[in-house]
Amino acid sequence: MDHIAAPWRMDYILSNSDNTPKEEVKGGTGCIFCDFPKLDDDEKHLILHRGEHAFVILNAFPYNPGHLMVVPYRHTADFPGLKPEELTEMTELTQTACKTLTELMHPQGFNIGMNIGKIAGAGIDQHLHIHVVPRWGGDTNFMPVLGEVRVLSEANYSVWKRLKAVWPK
Repeated sequence: MDHIAAPWRMDYILSNSDNTPKEEVKGGTGCIFCDFPKLDDDEKHLILHRGEHAFVILNAFPYNPGHLMVVPYRHTADFPGLKPEELTEMTELTQTACKTLTELMHPQGFNIGMNIGKIAGAGIDQHLHIHVVPRWGGDTNFMPVLGEVRVLSEANYSVWKRLKAVWPK
């Protein structure tokens, strides 16, 4: 029998009952998308790029290696209420994410989308964000179906370092 070690998954398992990742930030709001950009350690918090109205962050519990999220700085769950400049920059950053992931990881496709509201599957439902998930043929196998486990081929910090090196300045 083969054994697969993925110790970083324990953070996800233990995060809390509603699977929403939380990190206590002194004086923070309780929203990682609001709190993490206020901190100085982009590598620790997996922030890949900071724009004027939005930023790009790796998903701490990714579907696939390179799973990015494009997030407005403003705390909102109201997609129709996004300001034009927020929506424009988020769209441009989503394009840049696809280009950068293609250059570095050569995916064969992407899932790009938003889960707006808890009922729609949003893990963090009070602060909207765009998911950019690189996909490859065969990236889904029997493990999620039979073993209820997703196997990631690369750790997030390794992906962050590789993407940071090629992300356009």
